[in-house]
Amino acid sequence: MLEVRDLVKVFDGFVAVGGVSLDAPTGSIGAIIGPNGAGKTTLFNLITGHLRPDRGHVKLDGRDVTGIAPHDLCRLGVGRSFQRTNIFPRLTVFQNVQAAFLSHRGRGGNVMTPVERLYRDETLALLESIGLAARAGEVAAFLSHGGQKQLELGLALALERLARERGLTLLFTEHDMEVVFSISERITVLHQGRVIANGTPDEVRRDEAVRRVYLGERH
Repeated sequence: MLEVRDLVKVFDGFVAVGGVSLDAPTGSIGAIIGPNGAGKTTLFNLITGHLRPDRGHVKLDGRDVTGIAPHDLCRLGVGRSFQRTNIFPRLTVFQNVQAAFLSHRGRGGNVMTPVERLYRDETLALLESIGLAARAGEVAAFLSHGGQKQLELGLALALERLARERGLTLLFTEHDMEVVFSISERITVLHQGRVIANGTPDEVRRDEAVRRVYLGERH
């Protein structure tokens, strides 16, 4: 679906992206991670047409779309969201996750069906999987910080399931490693504008360069 080859972007002598290559197969869920200043935002801007690369190319379904304006990419089926996953503080835990299903699938079924019954089983099953089923009726704002992070994970997982249903290809960046390693099929790690690792979550987790540079471990 998406092919990035040798992308380079330099700002006043500073190499923000230095020869990045990656692939996002159709229907896959991939993540790009790295420390602050690693080049993640610049890379996304290059992929989505907000910046033109100094070198390299971007292909979508085999078509060269390097530097094509964002609105034209949108017509080709590329969408970009700038907002990180967050919770609805005034809704209950259950309503937060249910809202994800409702917003992406529409109400469906009989319009006379009370909204609280829609996607009830799926919502409860997802809450069970992240350990929040017992707190389904609590208002999200009153959860502890850890509980709110669990709920954010639930919303990300709901998006993952919906993406699989629709055959969407997702490429995202996220600072929360729990989310990244829970939902990604492949992870690309950037450091100082270059790829230092690319692979499955298990491969990236074991990579010595990642542990040293990104996770701050020394050997």
